[in-house]
Amino acid sequence: MSDSPHTDSMFRPGSFNGKTVLVTGGGTGLGRSIGQYLLGLGARLVICGRREEVIAKAAQQMGEEVGGDVLARACDVREPKQIEALLEAAYSRFGRVDAVVNNAAGNFICPTERLSYNAFDTVVDIVLKGTYNTTLAFGKRWIADRTPGAFLNICTTYAWTGSGFVVPSAVAKSGVLILTRSLASEWGKYDIRLNAVAPGPFPTEGAWSRLMPPEVEQQFDPSKKIPLGRFGEHQELANLAAYLLSDFAAYITGACVTIDGGEWLRGAGEFNGLESLSPQQWDGIQSGMRAARAKKAQAEARDRSSGDE
Repeated sequence: MSDSPHTDSMFRPGSFNGKTVLVTGGGTGLGRSIGQYLLGLGARLVICGRREEVIAKAAQQMGEEVGGDVLARACDVREPKQIEALLEAAYSRFGRVDAVVNNAAGNFICPTERLSYNAFDTVVDIVLKGTYNTTLAFGKRWIADRTPGAFLNICTTYAWTGSGFVVPSAVAKSGVLILTRSLASEWGKYDIRLNAVAPGPFPTEGAWSRLMPPEVEQQFDPSKKIPLGRFGEHQELANLAAYLLSDFAAYITGACVTIDGGEWLRGAGEFNGLESLSPQQWDGIQSGMRAARAKKAQAEARDRSSGDE
């Protein structure tokens, strides 16, 4: 056991032998951490994301680091036909899918009056529409096959408190929470469980930089309003996810487990503190985000170009 037991594996090796788990948005961030942990516990893993090169690289790295069988598929969860194709690919490869982690998401900070209709739609479509598309596709398959299954939806504490400056995400995540609770009641008779987790700050390379650019982090340090005084470790969330997907949680459905170090209790609305930023600071933040997106797009274009040569 390490000096920090909360970063140790909670399950013994082989705990997920024979099970197949899909993680949407499983190539990066928290989705990748959850998927890699389940893979290391013996699960056969399916990961999807919109960028094929990212998903393929993640699958290769996971295989090299922990072994196991990983199927990586490019898929936009906003498109039902792509979800159906993902389902067929997973069943063709593994013969079954036992659990789904609805993790795919999009989010960024912005004063709501500065949002375009398209920006609002994009977040809601990925988070809420993507979750119900995936849930309907796999839920219908489990019901038709008369097989049990478990969904785990990645939610957030501001799904029930609301929060300024991330309004599209708050709207979408609240829908995900209600979807979880509603279907837990309706689909229990099919032995299908639906649960959610509501993480607080768990820094990741991609999402964290969009939610906490340097200008914001210097002025708005979220760790200072967490009673336990620290950010979450990915292994802590992976342990919780594995438990809720496992047979040990067979009598748990419709639950939303908060894992945020007590943050939401101290101050509802995770991003409400951004009220202190001036319009000029917002201009600088958004300019930096646009430059970062342009740089990323250029890099992806170069990668595609080199791959075609």
